[in-house]
This record gives sequence, C-alpha cells and structure tokens, in this order.
Amino acid sequence: MDNNQISVNTFDKLAQRYQDKYMDLAMYSDTFDSFISHLPTDDARVLELACGPGNITQMLLSEKPNLSILATDLAPNMLMLAKENNPKIEVLQLDSRHLNRVEEQFDAIMCGFCLPYLDRLEAIGLIDAAAQRLKPGGILYLSTMEGECPKVREDTSSDGDKVFTYFHHAEQLVPALSRRGFKLLALQRKQQASPIGEVTDLFITARLDSE
Repeated sequence: MDNNQISVNTFDKLAQRYQDKYMDLAMYSDTFDSFISHLPTDDARVLELACGPGNITQMLLSEKPNLSILATDLAPNMLMLAKENNPKIEVLQLDSRHLNRVEEQFDAIMCGFCLPYLDRLEAIGLIDAAAQRLKPGGILYLSTMEGECPKVREDTSSDGDKVFTYFHHAEQLVPALSRRGFKLLALQRKQQASPIGEVTDLFITARLDSE
C-alpha cells in the first residue's frame, strides 16, 4: 500500500473528526478570491479534487450558489459528508492521481490541500492532467504546505493511524504550471502554528492559456 492510500484510509476513518475541526475556512477565505473572481460564469462547471467533508464546496456555493460542482475524494466517508453538507452537488470517488479517468472538461478545478498527500512526481502529474481536463481559459487553484521537496513527514497517532505529508515549493510548482500553459494569477503564503512548529501554507491560482 502506498503512502497516499495509507493517508486516505486514516482520513476515511476520522472523517467526522476532520469535519468537526476544519469546516471553518475563514482564515483562508481571501485565498479563494482570485479563483472565484476569474470564474467565467456564475454557473461554471467546477471539478473539486480531494473535497474532504465539503468545506471548500460549501464556501464556493455560498459565494456563487449556481455553480455546478463535481466533488471528488478517495475516502468514501468524506464523500458522504460532502454530499450531506452540500446536497445539490455531484460526488464521485476518485484518486486525484488518476484525474484523466474523468472525461469531462471543466471551467475550473479546485484542489485545496490535496498536494500535501502527493509526492513530487504525483504533484507534477496532477498539474499535467489538470491542463487536459480544463477548457481553454480554465482556472486552477492549488494549495499545499511549502517546504523542501521530496521531504515527507510521517505522523502516527496513539491509535496507530498514519498520515504521510509531502512539502512542495513554489519554485517547483510555478514552472510546472508554466510548462503546461498556465498563467499565474495569484500566489499567497500564510504562516500558521502546527504541532511541528510554524509552517508555511502556499496558495496558487492560475489560468490555462486560451490559445
């Protein structure tokens, strides 16, 4: 079993606990502004990767209630919560590393804190696949914890549940976006405290070249 699947199993087991802790996105609200403002229409078709309990989904619909959202996650219990919290959305169990199994093209892709559970090659692969799944001019949002890559952190709870976290860097992600025809719209960083000390969260919004 790979590190991603181990982490997914933990999130599936602890889905309700994750929802109780992370539904409030107030500290990240400003990072979504560029994504929302560049959506082509109020009823844009949005693909969300690693949707968790639907916290970002809920925020998007509060801003633009007519969005058509397909929310995906690999953890079944997360999808159940996402649907409960956002009854109007579609949900699909999907490994974000296999994005091209979805044949539809979208106006935008929301990928909030999915990259921390992908290694360097998987993160680049996701950007490549996103370019294929977006319509020309489509918008992509990425967030991750920033740090030296391919460093991975293994956390084990007292119950033996494991999560593997990868740290990515703007100097890795921005050129990868550029190579796939994305233009950078916004790049933000936020510092926050964590059990391992202060960490940097990185937020990127980019648009796929329409030519």
